[in-house]
Amino acid sequence: MNNQAGLATAGRDVQHVRLCRFCSAPLKFTFINLGMSPLCESFVPASAENEMEPFFPLHAFVCSECYLVQLQEYVSPESIFEEYAYFSSYSSSWVEHARRYCEAMRERFDLGEHSFVVELASNDGYLLQHFLTSKIPVLGIEPALNVAEVAKARGIPTLTEFFGRKLAEQMRESDRQADLIVGNNVLAQVPDLNDFVSGLRILLKPNGIITLEFPHIAKLIEENQFDTIYHEHFSYFSLLTIEKVAARHGLKVFDVERLSTHGGSLRVYFAHDDNPIPRDARVDLLVEDERRAQLDDIATYISFEDSVRRTKRNLLKFLIEAKDQGKTICAYGAPGKGNTLLNYCGIGTDFVDFAVDRNPYKHGRLTPGTRIPIKPVAELERARPDYILILPWNIRDEIVQQMGVINDWGGKFIVPIPDVRVIDPKEDQ
Repeated sequence: MNNQAGLATAGRDVQHVRLCRFCSAPLKFTFINLGMSPLCESFVPASAENEMEPFFPLHAFVCSECYLVQLQEYVSPESIFEEYAYFSSYSSSWVEHARRYCEAMRERFDLGEHSFVVELASNDGYLLQHFLTSKIPVLGIEPALNVAEVAKARGIPTLTEFFGRKLAEQMRESDRQADLIVGNNVLAQVPDLNDFVSGLRILLKPNGIITLEFPHIAKLIEENQFDTIYHEHFSYFSLLTIEKVAARHGLKVFDVERLSTHGGSLRVYFAHDDNPIPRDARVDLLVEDERRAQLDDIATYISFEDSVRRTKRNLLKFLIEAKDQGKTICAYGAPGKGNTLLNYCGIGTDFVDFAVDRNPYKHGRLTPGTRIPIKPVAELERARPDYILILPWNIRDEIVQQMGVINDWGGKFIVPIPDVRVIDPKEDQ
């Protein structure tokens, strides 16, 4: 674009050449710089409270050629996922989302005992369990050993490997190509994007289908969802970019759904480019919407940082005023996104007494960087805080419903994204 030279200064032109992980163009523009941050799922054991932990730049760039928003690979996936703290089954709404998906795929694509379904980043079996009950052969591919063991205990066949072209070729050679490949919130976690998508094409049967779900960059920008940026998420996608990625690897997008999950996601359907399956009108409608939102204009991306800084100031202003008034604050949930928010905003035990989480793996540990103790959910009723800061704001409705007991002491919820908002459950009744 002819105005890019002037925008480079506004976007804080980088000092040395970094290349886009998809198209290899030089990365010239900052999307958001969240400073230094620890790995958001590397919870600190209480015994290591006084030990150092590594921090890495949380600096996202945007490619001016393909508009892929991306982080550099500061840490290898092996380091991140060798032992992982996120277990999908602890969100009941997410498990229900998976169940509805499996039912829809069975009906739409006539899946049955003759089919073979492969899920990439299958976690603890939260999704494949629904296919298994219908006697549909499945395979999970999950590199995190501790999470994969939970899936195996459920009877779900699981490979503990990273997926890419090499594994796909091995599976094709052993006649294990898939009728359906599922990838929920995994595409963002792949540093070698081209190797991964090339593997998808190889693993897919000639008439097979791929569905990938990932947070939509349009919603991230629109609602200031900066906390969904963390080291485990290397890339952030629009449909405009996804179509470029698919075309490069012999795949085509034939349908897309807009989802409410994770603050606003897309479910994109892919097939081999020679598959005669027709292109649904929803694809072109979304492309038009993205163009109207100017997701093909670099200025849209580099203006994001100002909105994020404003959101940070508003949240800190609210918390400071609450503490000055003698209010007590605890946090509900210790998700990856929450740790980005806590570290970027500098929110530690000076503001939040402790956090609670339904996942017992996190109990007795400390949040990365900010070192906030994590306890069982039952501790909230004992402490009776004035405010509960909801860190997994994408499931705030589920949490508000679960925590109806807060009415017993007149507590209120704080939702930090897209901007600070207080929910009084008594007023919502």
